[in-house]
Amino acid sequence: MPVRLTPQKREFFRLFDQAAINAREIARVLLELVGDWPESRSRLRDVRELEREGDRLTRELINLLNRTFVTPFDREDMYRLASAIDDVCDHVDEAADNIDAYEIQHVPAKAIEQAEVVYRAASHLSEAVALLDGFKDSQRQLTALRELEDEGDRLEREAVADLFHAGVDPLTIIRWKDIHAQLEEAIDACENVADVLEAILVKNR
Repeated sequence: MPVRLTPQKREFFRLFDQAAINAREIARVLLELVGDWPESRSRLRDVRELEREGDRLTRELINLLNRTFVTPFDREDMYRLASAIDDVCDHVDEAADNIDAYEIQHVPAKAIEQAEVVYRAASHLSEAVALLDGFKDSQRQLTALRELEDEGDRLEREAVADLFHAGVDPLTIIRWKDIHAQLEEAIDACENVADVLEAILVKNR
């Protein structure tokens, strides 16, 4: 493939924006999935398609990076940002897949609250990435993301405590601890995007 010597600025920012929108969309579908489970089982297909779309956008970004000599900001930061956004989709997909694989019959309220936090975090993530072109101020979105990560930590602790207080069987505890952990990982992944974005903004102002 030919190496491009001119910056492909518009294309890079378009792809980052699409990847962040895709992360927000997969989080929205997850929320619908857990909110109406098991009647919503068909939405698993949508989650998987969005996860594959995230992979495709990541590959497209990396291929463009490999073909481009001059990039709009640090090449290593661009790799990190693409990977961090894709991680959000991966954790959402794994949480949804486990709900199906573990043959869950009822989703507890705390898991639905976690999914709501994932969606809110992914929404702030998408807003922040949209401001990356021109390195505009996204401090409000990044601060909100970090606050949601704290809320996610609290929800995971409470969710696990609820499992033990409810006296459910050990196998159910193991399954739900895994699902709650994956939901928290999705929230953590959103915060990781915030960290990468903040580093990019500091370097380019």
